[in-house]
Amino acid sequence: MDLDRIFEAFPAPSYRGNQEQALRDIRAAFESGNDVVLVRAPTGSGKSLLARAIAGCADKVDEVAPSEAAGAYYTTPQVSQLDDVEGDALLDDLSIIRGKSNYDCILPGETETPVDRAPCVRESGYDCSIQHRCPYFSDRAIASNRSIAAMTLAYFMQTAGSEVFRKRDVVVIDEAHGLAEWAEMYATVELSPETVPMWDDLKIPDLDGDVERAARFADSLRGTATRRKDDLLVEKELTPEQAAERDRLQELISELGWFVDDYRDRESATEWVVDQADGEGSPANVKPMNPERYLSHTVWERGNKFALLSATMLDKDAFCRGVGLDPSRVALVDVGHTFPVENRPLYDVTQGKMTYEHRDETIPKVARLIVQLMQRHPDEKGLVHCHSYAIQEQLREHLRDLGVGERVRAHGKADRDAELDVWKARSDPELFLSVKMEEALDLEGDLCRWQVLCKAPYLNTGDSRVAHRLEQGQWAWYYRAALRTVIQACGRVVRSPEDVGHTYVADASLLDLFERARTDMPDWFAAQVDRMSTPSLPDLSAREALAGMGGGRRSSSSTTTGGSGDGGDGNGGGDGDGTGGDGSDGYSRGRRRSRKQGSEMADVWNHD
Repeated sequence: MDLDRIFEAFPAPSYRGNQEQALRDIRAAFESGNDVVLVRAPTGSGKSLLARAIAGCADKVDEVAPSEAAGAYYTTPQVSQLDDVEGDALLDDLSIIRGKSNYDCILPGETETPVDRAPCVRESGYDCSIQHRCPYFSDRAIASNRSIAAMTLAYFMQTAGSEVFRKRDVVVIDEAHGLAEWAEMYATVELSPETVPMWDDLKIPDLDGDVERAARFADSLRGTATRRKDDLLVEKELTPEQAAERDRLQELISELGWFVDDYRDRESATEWVVDQADGEGSPANVKPMNPERYLSHTVWERGNKFALLSATMLDKDAFCRGVGLDPSRVALVDVGHTFPVENRPLYDVTQGKMTYEHRDETIPKVARLIVQLMQRHPDEKGLVHCHSYAIQEQLREHLRDLGVGERVRAHGKADRDAELDVWKARSDPELFLSVKMEEALDLEGDLCRWQVLCKAPYLNTGDSRVAHRLEQGQWAWYYRAALRTVIQACGRVVRSPEDVGHTYVADASLLDLFERARTDMPDWFAAQVDRMSTPSLPDLSAREALAGMGGGRRSSSSTTTGGSGDGGDGNGGGDGDGTGGDGSDGYSRGRRRSRKQGSEMADVWNHD
């Protein structure tokens, strides 16, 4: 790593805020002998530009021996973050590669077929005469040979051990605060009709809470899946459906093998828990706790030096323990906030608790509050962080009953990105009821001027991993996780030093969270909390709330429902739905597939 290049590798023509000082501090941290540097940089500080400068310090191929690592990886868990990188002219030298399903085959008659279902993966021994022009293999070849390859964290982890994407000198992980949780999610083994092709032929025992029995069943299922996969491999040509089954079986075999081998390894530090809510015959999840070994293989063995960037790595030692790093060998660089605190005010407009047992009483009050906030911001777009689809739907119904439905837009799980794009494009001051959009959403300027935090984002205590940690007394971790989400949410509407965004706190549990997690707050966020005030609000008037709507009425079909159910609300203090953001991993620039619905947490696994 040549740290003398860090300033010349910075891609912008000039520095803003604390960027130049941040680069000095990052260089000094690496020069002090640290292999891992955490960069805690608040929203709007230009983390992607800092990431590019760090990646530019990687040793080049012609500077090291052929056996030594060269080049850099840029990776992020957020699909939307990778989309932003792809669209940033300052970062156009990052070579982006995505999963196969994001590309279309270019063979005649197959142009609507994603590459992971194309003839080359369906037919045994198929020799594609135009593979060199295939959009996926072309992007993969370019990314594997360029100095900086960019990909989602899911794709990066899945290429561990690949001969194409081998170890590099520098790895930069953007939005790295949730690395431990992402690793736990990726390493979770889901056993359900959707993930196990031969589900109907299996006898699923009662596995709930019994890891030993789950390991024995997984070992048996691995053998069954292997036989079924081998039967498919002898076929000369597969249908797209059979090709999908073969790929899922291969993934399942790998997942089951990882679990069984790790569980039986006496030296492994990973704990496993098993959830099966409905007992024998029902779906089950086998989940890892603190998957240090998984991260060692998929991340830490992939580079010589690492830079991890985020606004919300709140406790260095706790973060390091969660991802399997020795805190004494990791440096933390704090980048100061340059946005005036008066431009990012917090307001106490609490209406009561939004825990499950109090929600029915509190939601009508929150709905009335939202109408008053519409009146306070008649010409400005607003956002409500609903936390779950159940809360979203209840709020939407109450807002309709209060007569302001035409100013409200919502999304479901299937149309999340489409509705978000429509809302951002419209000039009317619509209110967007969002679910799980606290991260990776840039609402600069008039895109959104105010937002409501209507629910403290505590983790779902019904999740076995959460319950297990709380049984061990890890309450600081629990409050820290919620605070992290709140800080991320507050950053959605203030994106530059000149930007102004108002954040309203509607759930009384958030005030308790601020007290409990005070010691983990960055100074710049503590300043926001200390300045929190209670605004004067007008008497409720639907007419005044709609005063800024000049675009005419939309039909009811243009504001989609929020979907059925609430995604699995838990109980107790943490009653969140425990789900990740639904999004998509395809972003089309001509040859790529248009956006498809799916989980924003996961890129496509097929990469060979």
